Amino acid sequence: MEQLRVNGPDLKDTVDPHTVVNSATVYEGFIWDVQRDEFRLGDEDATLKRDFITHPGAVSIVALDEQDRVLLINQYRHPVGMRMWEIPAGLLDVEGEAPHTAAQRELAEEADLSADEWHVLVDFHNSPGSSSEANRVFLARGLHDIPEADRHDRDGEEAEIFTRFADLDDAVAATLSGQISSPAAVLGILAAHTARTRGWDSLRPVAAPWPGHPKFR
Repeated sequence: MEQLRVNGPDLKDTVDPHTVVNSATVYEGFIWDVQRDEFRLGDEDATLKRDFITHPGAVSIVALDEQDRVLLINQYRHPVGMRMWEIPAGLLDVEGEAPHTAAQRELAEEADLSADEWHVLVDFHNSPGSSSEANRVFLARGLHDIPEADRHDRDGEEAEIFTRFADLDDAVAATLSGQISSPAAVLGILAAHTARTRGWDSLRPVAAPWPGHPKFR
C-alpha cells in the first residue's frame, strides 16, 4: 500500500456529501430517531444502506477556575449503568440558539455557574459510523456562582447531579488511568491540558466555523 505524507494544511476532515438515493425514518424515539439512508459512493452503480441515529448535536464545557481546577459533575447514565464523572453538557435542541449560548445555559443549569471568558476548545463526533451527533467543547474561565434565587430547578437524571472541582493535572491522570471515560470529559480534559502547555494559543473564538455540524459550517 502506498503511504502518503499529509502536511499540516491538508490534515483536516472535509465535508463530502454523497448522493442519497432513498432516505426514511425507521424508528422514532423520545430524544432521537433512527434514519436509514441508501446512498452511492462515487460513480458506483451499486448502493449502500446504513442505519444511524439522527441527533441535534451537543455542547460541552470545560470550566476552569483561577487555580486551573476543572469543574466535574457526577451523573447517573442508565445505558451503561454507571455514575460517571463528566463535564457540563447538553443538547442543541433550542431552535435558533447559538452553540456558545447553549453552553452558557448548560453551565448555569448543571453547575450554577456563569463565566466571563469563553473559547472553543475542541470539536468531535461521538460515533460517526452510527450517529450524526456533533459535539463542541468550550473552555469557560472567569467563573462566578449564580445567585441562589436564579438557579435552575433540576429534575430527572439531573436531580442527582453533584459537582466537584479537580486539579487539571489530577483529571488528566484519572483520564489516562481509565477512571474517567465519558467522551466529552476525556477529550475536553486532555485538550485543555494541551492548550495550557501551548499558552492557550490554540483556542478559537466562540463563533468559529463548525464544519462537523451542518447548521454551523
